[in-house]
Amino acid sequence: MSNGKLSSRTILVVGGGIAGISATVEAAEAGYEVVLVESSPTLGGRVAQLNRYFPKLCQPTCGLEINYQRIKKNRAIKVYTMTSVGKVEGETGNFTVSLNTRPRFVKANCTACGDCAGAAESEIDNPFNYGMDKTKAAYLPHAMAFPLRYVIDPSVIGSPEAEKIKASCTVDAVDLEDKEGSFEIGVGAIIWATGWQPYGAEKITQYGYGEVADVINNVEMERLAAMNGPTAGRIVRPSDGKEAKRVAFIQCAGSRDEKHLPYCSRICCLGSLKHAAYLREQYADAEIDIYYIDIRAHDKLEGFYQKLKNDPQVNFIKSKPGSIVRGESGDPTVKGENTITREIYANSYDLVVLATGMEPSARGEGSSVNLQRDEYGFVVPCVFEPDGMIAAGVASGPLDVSMSVQSATAAALRAIQAIAQGEGK
Repeated sequence: MSNGKLSSRTILVVGGGIAGISATVEAAEAGYEVVLVESSPTLGGRVAQLNRYFPKLCQPTCGLEINYQRIKKNRAIKVYTMTSVGKVEGETGNFTVSLNTRPRFVKANCTACGDCAGAAESEIDNPFNYGMDKTKAAYLPHAMAFPLRYVIDPSVIGSPEAEKIKASCTVDAVDLEDKEGSFEIGVGAIIWATGWQPYGAEKITQYGYGEVADVINNVEMERLAAMNGPTAGRIVRPSDGKEAKRVAFIQCAGSRDEKHLPYCSRICCLGSLKHAAYLREQYADAEIDIYYIDIRAHDKLEGFYQKLKNDPQVNFIKSKPGSIVRGESGDPTVKGENTITREIYANSYDLVVLATGMEPSARGEGSSVNLQRDEYGFVVPCVFEPDGMIAAGVASGPLDVSMSVQSATAAALRAIQAIAQGEGK
């Protein structure tokens, strides 16, 4: 503050997933200027990578596009992609934030015509599909990307291929001289909506992720089922393209485990039930085994669980599998003991899906900022005091999509309250 007056009524939102987008539009439509920064090339976060989401099993393009339109129509909102927080100084009402930018190599006048991708020769792992397929080194992150603007991968910069890509652009939107940069802004409050990342399944060594063919995690399963995914919505084995009809889901893969994630991530049980429903829609003869400690279907979603539980082709096995190995046939084989019957099993499948949990992305974003975090790395939300540093969505703890939106609306209000209290001093 300066002489008891606020130096800025602008709100900074860090993270452009569903929580960050929701907090942005709510605060802006309440009359505040908002700066939204996202470290990736597009907004939407993990929700954009879903096939469908609860409670109505909608496709994410619907809800996201509504909010994108709200952003486009509101002149109080500024969006910076490929931008992250470097440093925060000051106090509520008078923060100075240093923002770091990465080069996109494509300017804002891009028309998304795709000529640059046509000129590109190299391919890279497709980040939108978690590396399950390839995309050109000049690429549009996905068809519903916002902003609808291409990106050139740094791996081709300085090569003849880059010059070929530049020459293909008829509107001179390719900028091969684009560099990393930084700039400062003044804001009155900061909402941390930095989201989550899937827990590294390779760390659960007994389950063979990355070693045993056709063992995948739950976010990869979501992409397999999506029409804009690596297989155009066909749920098949990554190793050979065979239809995945006999499938195992391993619940709490690394979660509720002192060696990995000691907490429940809330979304995993329902995520696997949703994936079982995808399989039953696609294959009438699918056989599904769900290995579980206990099933947690919160709120009004108990009915969804009961529907799957009553399906004779969905079998629930109370067990924490001991290992997943490559069987004699080459198929992944799940080994363990049934907790109820005490039967020792070794069951082979076309595909095994590990329901890995959420861990906070905030460990990286704003790591130089003195954020209060709990023992798991989540940002501690400020509930009682109108502090200018506020957590929203999964940055504050495991939440599903609807809860993240509710959390974001609350965070926007807290940011406004923090600024208002400063104005009253």
